[in-house]
Amino acid sequence: MKNLMKLNINRGFAFALACLFIGQVELKAQDTTPVMVPETEDDFYKLISLPVPEDVILEVGGMATLPDGSLAICTRRGEVWIVSSPNISGSEKPVYKKFASGLHEPLGLAYHDGDIYVTQRSELTRLRDLDGDGEADVYKKIFSWPLSGNYHEYSYGPTFLPNGNMLVTLNVGWSNSLGHGVSLAPWRGWTLEITPDGEMMPYAAGMRSPAGYGMNAEGDFFYTENQGDWVGSGRISHVEKGDFLGNAESLAWSDLPGSPVTLKKEDIPDTGEPLYDVAKRVPGLKVPAIWLPHGILGISTSGFLNDNTAGGFGPFANQVFVGDQGQSNIARVDFEKIDGVYQGVVFPFREGFSSGILRMVWGNDASMFVGMTSRGWSSTGKELFSLQRLVWTGRMPFEMKTIKSKPDGFEIEFTEPVNKELAKDPANYQVTGFTYKYQAAYGSPVINNEKCDIIGVVVSEDGMKARLIVDNLRLGYIHEIKAEGVKSTAGKPLLHTVGYYTLNNFGAGEKIDTTPFLAARHEHEMMMKAAADSAAKAQADAEAKAKAAEAKKEAAASKPVVPKMAKNVTTMPGSWEGKADITINMGTKPGLKFDPAQVQVKAGSKVKLVFQNVDDMLHNFVIVMPGTAIEVGEAAMKLGLEGQQKDYIPTTSKVLVNTKLLQPSESTTIYFIAPDEPGEYTYVCTVPGHFYTMQGILKVVK
Repeated sequence: MKNLMKLNINRGFAFALACLFIGQVELKAQDTTPVMVPETEDDFYKLISLPVPEDVILEVGGMATLPDGSLAICTRRGEVWIVSSPNISGSEKPVYKKFASGLHEPLGLAYHDGDIYVTQRSELTRLRDLDGDGEADVYKKIFSWPLSGNYHEYSYGPTFLPNGNMLVTLNVGWSNSLGHGVSLAPWRGWTLEITPDGEMMPYAAGMRSPAGYGMNAEGDFFYTENQGDWVGSGRISHVEKGDFLGNAESLAWSDLPGSPVTLKKEDIPDTGEPLYDVAKRVPGLKVPAIWLPHGILGISTSGFLNDNTAGGFGPFANQVFVGDQGQSNIARVDFEKIDGVYQGVVFPFREGFSSGILRMVWGNDASMFVGMTSRGWSSTGKELFSLQRLVWTGRMPFEMKTIKSKPDGFEIEFTEPVNKELAKDPANYQVTGFTYKYQAAYGSPVINNEKCDIIGVVVSEDGMKARLIVDNLRLGYIHEIKAEGVKSTAGKPLLHTVGYYTLNNFGAGEKIDTTPFLAARHEHEMMMKAAADSAAKAQADAEAKAKAAEAKKEAAASKPVVPKMAKNVTTMPGSWEGKADITINMGTKPGLKFDPAQVQVKAGSKVKLVFQNVDDMLHNFVIVMPGTAIEVGEAAMKLGLEGQQKDYIPTTSKVLVNTKLLQPSESTTIYFIAPDEPGEYTYVCTVPGHFYTMQGILKVVK
């Protein structure tokens, strides 16, 4: 009996082995090698939405954490709310109490010595609760500035300096008739220093839309800027008294008493050269510390928050987090100061917020509270406003922790040890240098885009650093640094594989001897050349056969192919005999909207469309197949550095008709044949961030 049982067990074991073997053969045949499940941002940083009472419109303009852990929040509706117990857990809910009301669109708030300070459109105001009932009894004007009434005259702050004074930052206005920003009232486009007693001292000029502001770990003041006229892309600048940061419109007030800036508007050349080059000839013009590539790391740079949590928020202590209103995401920044000038790197950090990010503050538990609003600027997050909490899970993400400049390249520091064999292979990295035009026109395409040769890589003994020896680095340029082939010792890929380093000065130290790398590369290149020559011959033979086959096929075709109209036709076809079946006048409205939102045409009709961009930002007009607007928009966003140069038009058959990318106040006319198939087609602006909401319907009928 025992032998029979043993025999059955052995048979079962053999059968199991056979099944396993067959399964392995089948897996191999199907090429389905198991892979590690990719980690996501949510594995490391969790988003928690705070409930907001239905009667509270929490369009966050400013935030501050109070000593007891409560949040003070001002809203664009002119209210200040105190949110108690914001660190919600389980069934616990935050408590909202109105502290103040009747303010004029406050877009900044600070807590100092028991009082709350807000920056309204035209005034810095101190709010004080005298009787301790949780409501402001005193609304004290500290200082006010004039307004022209222009809608674009937003005001931000304050930031407290060590001496107790405050800094506020002021937008320039916008002229629809001129198609660019303009400073219509004194000090618009400036940073002002204001004492607690109400004395004002002009501090710096050259801002366009300085929505974000704050101090780094060293106590230096920075502001974040949005793309626009004189601003090729979003950027972060270190601000010191007397600086001119680039927007020439602000210089209308440089001759007023107390101005530390002596430049005049006529001193600023509008040549389209890189800003770094112009600054060499214009004393007082300060270059940005860090550029944020437009459409890649945001489209409307906002809040600025230094990580002073001493590791409570993860491995990025003393780095800076920067929000974006349009793309509802947060980037991570690390500065370094070389020869007295700031520069550094910016990385992607966290996406998926529910509205447009404007402000971030630290909670008393080292979590990050994020205040949002999308009014006036639609966002990828679909909510009109939101308050969310970002919490570190305690897990270590595999990231490029930072990138530092070296005299011959860059040094990447990782959060975990890397696989040294992969990390030392130059093929696993890619470096590209580029910059933007410094011009009065709105924004800029990427210019002077060039690959940088990676001569070699030296990996540290502990596997925590990789030093890239890079050729063709250029001062004043942004350098895209990709490490897509690098993995940790555990086999994990990087959570984010790219960083953007703004190089204003080369780092100090010794250069690495490149002789061994050059010798090894020469041998490798000879081998690769031989292989490439063989492959090229095989490809040429294949192409010749394919060409012959195609020619034979065309010759055999019974009817010729009728060419379709191009997607961007700006001259009326001669076959139309000078007349279109219908003319459509298309415009834009504030809030990322087309005007009109729907048009109707007959199937197969000849359409003339006049598109006029009356907005204060770049737009295009693209007709796509039904239900593909988001897909096409996301494809446009993936164009990366080439996006603006290609008018954010991806190569896809789902794009039927498109205009070029239009500057504010610019117009264009296109001609196209309406689709033969009736239905509801979508027209969309494919600029990154815009396409989620800036859509309309082209209704095609029989």
